[in-house]
Amino acid sequence: MTKNYPHITRRCFVNAPLEQLEAGLLDTFLRHDLQPEIGLEWNELASFSREQGVRISTALRDRGLACTLHAPFFDLAPGAGDPDILAATRAKLGRAFDLLPVFQPRAVVCHLGYDDKQHRGRQEQWLRNSLATWWELLGRAAALAIPVHFENTYEYGPEHHVRLLTALGMDNAGFCLDVGHALAFGREPLDIWIEALHPWLRQLHLHDNDGTWDEHRAIGSGKVDFQLLLQELERYALQPIVTLEPHSELDLWGSLAALDKPEYGSLLNEIPRTVPPPSLVTPGACPCRR
Repeated sequence: MTKNYPHITRRCFVNAPLEQLEAGLLDTFLRHDLQPEIGLEWNELASFSREQGVRISTALRDRGLACTLHAPFFDLAPGAGDPDILAATRAKLGRAFDLLPVFQPRAVVCHLGYDDKQHRGRQEQWLRNSLATWWELLGRAAALAIPVHFENTYEYGPEHHVRLLTALGMDNAGFCLDVGHALAFGREPLDIWIEALHPWLRQLHLHDNDGTWDEHRAIGSGKVDFQLLLQELERYALQPIVTLEPHSELDLWGSLAALDKPEYGSLLNEIPRTVPPPSLVTPGACPCRR
């Protein structure tokens, strides 16, 4: 029999692709008091109706459960130089943000779409187009008091998030540290990411891997330095919201069992109705080692 962890699941979120919620996963989440980070991806977003969204959000609220949203990112380029690709990206992101009033999420997670192999030679164009994309969307979210958190994916270090968040200059713009991506794709340890981005760090994506690929395994089953993470969160007195990102049910229960250990107790906090704006501390230069 699977053990329930209501003292944990009521204080974190768990990734849940929209099409899987529609196909029956919602019942599992309701049964185990799991709060979803709803992934809005692929073609289901185009055909997803407001009525379907209301059904899911009502079922969650009736159980006293909150949610976050994960905006689409596959094949999208928010800072694209090609106007057709840029327009398609903005249209798809716009459809995701259309659902904010329906789900009333605690936060929306988005991706920069920065790839050093593509964008190193035209970073200013990438930043300029990215700002135009995100200002409009962040304005829509701000009108509903919803934060938008930018997650690290293929970025080698924190400098591009620092540049974007500094230039955006919006209180509801924050950073989501994905510890698995930092290990699998990044080139900097967690303390460098947190040192650079702690004024904006408002969310964590937690999963594990062996450093060679983004496996999304259970917390503690790979090489992510969770003790360093805990140390740095304490150093800067940070209390980000937490999303677990397992890619199997076995790894979900493994992560919940890990978080049930005393050493992980400080990771989980009460989920606020809204996430507070970033610190007014002006961040310094990005302390990236080369």
